[in-house]
Amino acid sequence: MSITDRFLKYVSFCTTSDDSTRMTPSTPGQMEFARFLVEELKQIGLQEVTLSDYGYVMATLPATTQEAKPVVGFIAHMDTSPDASGKNIHPSIKIAEDGPYKGQELIVTDGTTLLGADDKAGIAEIVCAMEYFIQHPELKHGKVRIAFTPDEEIGQGADHFDVQTFGADFAYTMDGGEIGELQYENFNAAAVTVTIHGVNVHPGSAYHKMINSMRIAYQFAVMLPRWQTPEHTQDYEGFYHLTHMSGTVEETTLHYIIRDHDAHLFESKKRELEHLVHKVNREYGEGTAEIAIRDQYYNMREKIEPVMWIVDLAQKAMREAGVEPKIKPIRGGTDGATLSYKGLPCPNIFAGGENFHSRFEFIPIPSMEKATEVIKKIITML
Repeated sequence: MSITDRFLKYVSFCTTSDDSTRMTPSTPGQMEFARFLVEELKQIGLQEVTLSDYGYVMATLPATTQEAKPVVGFIAHMDTSPDASGKNIHPSIKIAEDGPYKGQELIVTDGTTLLGADDKAGIAEIVCAMEYFIQHPELKHGKVRIAFTPDEEIGQGADHFDVQTFGADFAYTMDGGEIGELQYENFNAAAVTVTIHGVNVHPGSAYHKMINSMRIAYQFAVMLPRWQTPEHTQDYEGFYHLTHMSGTVEETTLHYIIRDHDAHLFESKKRELEHLVHKVNREYGEGTAEIAIRDQYYNMREKIEPVMWIVDLAQKAMREAGVEPKIKPIRGGTDGATLSYKGLPCPNIFAGGENFHSRFEFIPIPSMEKATEVIKKIITML
């Protein structure tokens, strides 16, 4: 099966994750997709194909040599971002008329949903590479493990990942963006909920009685540094991002994510939010504002630097595949960040798509083909 056909089949599954369900996987569509992948992996000839109760798919490409080689893993996630609809995706193929992909076939959306290249392109690339080796048993290589995870987009993709069962010495997530991306640094990340409690009385008799939680919430939001937001930061600059706000006079909730590559700046952002909550409480009374902070993942650089040869290997594989590596920090996170802290060093390689999490998402078909080639090169170069 061509990588295009495989990818188009994958995006027909609605796998949007949802951090409000408190389940893993967080949505039933992910488990449906996982079951489909299990059957596909068995059909193409992989061994030790498993599906956990938490929706983690794992499989083995057996070694074709008796020579001792490290076990490499390749990982991608099955869910898509809740930032845009992932239901009833209607992709089409167009020829790029200009830009860096001029003349290439692009898979695009119809403009009403995201595409799902993040990260179903990564899954398609891994499966196509595994199928290639199954069909070419004469190629000598060591044991390869693959895994597809749920709920990466809500920061829970590696929560129930059993590193020991996976059994790889190191791995790569195929979850990067444009062709050539190679990443071993990512944000430190936390989710923050600020709850403002108010007092609601009839507005006609509200003098010195009403406390409007929505107005206080607005006051809280504007106290944060206006230039430390996603739209004003780049490269290694961190941010506060207000992702959702809802409420009434009586209670308003603000949901933030905070991000920073630097661990000290990351902690200072948490302290600043706590300081502002204390400031609100000093003005309006203790208990008016409450804050809950939950760390999501940390910068994997600390865990990758002692084994930088795996980054060097990926660079060499890219060049062998005719791709120039573009090493830059991830302004986000991958399962590999958490997995690196669980003892599985896991840099991130491009999947090829662009404009992730939006209805303008697209992926050039040649980029998917090159990503597949990079996987094959890594396996044969070990």
